[in-house]
Amino acid sequence: MELIQRSPDIAAYLAADEVIDHEHPRVRETAADLARTNADAYTYARAAFEYVRDTIPHSADSGDPRVPWRASDVLATRNGICYAKSIALTALLRAQAIPAGLCYQRLTDDDGTNPGVHGLVALRLPGHGRWARVDPRGNKPGVDAQFSLEVERLAWAVREEIGEVDYPTLHATPPAKVLRALRGARDRAELWRILPTQL
Repeated sequence: MELIQRSPDIAAYLAADEVIDHEHPRVRETAADLARTNADAYTYARAAFEYVRDTIPHSADSGDPRVPWRASDVLATRNGICYAKSIALTALLRAQAIPAGLCYQRLTDDDGTNPGVHGLVALRLPGHGRWARVDPRGNKPGVDAQFSLEVERLAWAVREEIGEVDYPTLHATPPAKVLRALRGARDRAELWRILPTQL
């Protein structure tokens, strides 16, 4: 899928802010640790993806009730839903000057009910020429997301016939609906009730 940059300036996909706080010491330290054994951009990006996918459990899988929304807090609590994990991966990529942004899918149950918005990351490596989406959600039985720049290996493929959607917009910061849910929820149970059903 061809992604559309919400901001035409690539610098927006390298910036730090309150949410993607890649200037925070915890993010910088994690990025430096990963970069020590993964010197080039491709191996670093893959290592950062696998780090977030594999060492930070999705809170729906782990049962953790906390709802972090800053990248540094996701790394500190080692927990988060797809939005939070995507924020953490975006920060780790930007910490090593790899342009990265947030993108989304609208997914449903098999019968088209219970829609929800799922968070992903897109990155642009030097020499690659285009944005590539990856899904750091975390694998489990039936989910096998992998780091792949040529052929997408996401957690879920969109089924348009039941109303699922791949949103083409690449966001430099989380959309207001996503951030409002993350910041407004006291715990994961409340978060499930207020998650956006579409963008």
